[in-house]
Amino acid sequence: MSKRRFMVVSGFLGAGKTTTMLALTRYINNHGKRAAIIANDLGASNIIDAEYSSRYDVEVTPIAGTCICYVGEVLNECIERLNKVPKDIVMSDIPGCGIGALEHVYGRLDRDYKDDYTLAPFTVVTDPERLRMIMPEQADINLPEELKFLLDAQLKEADCVVLNKIDLMTQEEIDRYMKFLKEACPDIPVFAISAKEETGLEPLVDYILTEESRVNITDIGYGGEEFLSAEEKMSWFNRSVYITTKDESEFDANQLVDDLIDEIRDGLIANRKNVPHLKTFAIGKEGDYGKCSLIGVDYDILHDQRLQEKTSKLKLVINARAVCESDLLIDIVDDAFEAIRDQYNVKVKTFFSECFGMMDEGYKD
Repeated sequence: MSKRRFMVVSGFLGAGKTTTMLALTRYINNHGKRAAIIANDLGASNIIDAEYSSRYDVEVTPIAGTCICYVGEVLNECIERLNKVPKDIVMSDIPGCGIGALEHVYGRLDRDYKDDYTLAPFTVVTDPERLRMIMPEQADINLPEELKFLLDAQLKEADCVVLNKIDLMTQEEIDRYMKFLKEACPDIPVFAISAKEETGLEPLVDYILTEESRVNITDIGYGGEEFLSAEEKMSWFNRSVYITTKDESEFDANQLVDDLIDEIRDGLIANRKNVPHLKTFAIGKEGDYGKCSLIGVDYDILHDQRLQEKTSKLKLVINARAVCESDLLIDIVDDAFEAIRDQYNVKVKTFFSECFGMMDEGYKD
C-alpha cells in the first residue's frame, strides 16, 4: 500500500483555516488530483465547518468532541476512510488554541507509522489583523496579552506559514507583513493567499504536495504556565436551535442572525469580554443556507453565504470561541436569544447546547 499524504493546518482562531483547506481542496480537485478534509472541533456535535465544506462538493468527515492530538486511532480511521478512493492529500485543522499537533500528531505518526504516512508540511495560517499583536506596532485589538503566546508558539511549529486574507490588504501592507513573517520565520517558506477569493494558491499547493515536514519538534511551552494562562481565558460554546414564527409569517433570516450576533456582541462588550471567532450556519427553505462569522467585538460581521429567501422556519447552529468565562458566556447568549424572541415574535427550541472552558472541572481532552 502506498503512503498516505497527510497535513495539519494550524493557526489562530479566525485566521481562516477552514476556508484555506476548502480553497486548497477545491484547487487540487480541479487540477487533476484528489484531496479531502477532516473537520475537527472540541464541541460534541454540529460542526459548522464540516457541513459548510460538504456543500462545496468537497469530501469531508468530522472528528467532534475532542482534538486530533488525543485520538490517534480515530484520526487513522478517518484518513483510511477518506482514502478508500485514493487521495493525493488529506488535511485536518486543529481546534482550540491551535498548538501541540506537531508533537502529538506528527511526532506520533512519524514514530509509529513511518511506513504508512508521508507528512506534508505543517502549515500555519495567519491573518493580518491578529498578527498586529506581535508585529512592531504591538497593536491592542482587545484580546488578552496572554494570547500573544499562542501566535508565537504557532509560528515556531510551522514548516510553512500562510498569510491569508490578502484581498483585504493593499500591496504595501502585503509587502510589510510578508517581510515581518520572513524575518520571524527565516528558515521556512511564507505564502500570501486569499482563501476567500482562491488566489495565490498554486505555489502553496505545489509545496504541500511535493515537500515533507521536518517534524522539527521544539519546546514551545506547551502545557507550561504561559500556555495554561492563555487556555484559561478561553471558553467554547456550541448550540443548535430551531426558530419558527408563531403565526407562520416569514422573516428575514439574514437580518435575524445579524441581530442575534449583535446582541451577543453587545453583551460581551458590556462585560469587557471578546470573541476571537464566532460562526453561524443557518438553513432555511429547501436547503437554502447562510454562513457568517465574527472575529472580534470590534469587527463587522462577515458573510460567506447569505440566505436567498425569507422563511418561517430556520435551523441555526452557533460555534463560538470566546475570551469569557463559560457561565457568563451562557448568560450572554441566552439574553441574546431572548431579545430575538421578543423582536421577531418567534419560538426558539434548543436541540443541543454546550459551553465549557478548557480548565472547567469535568472537561477532558
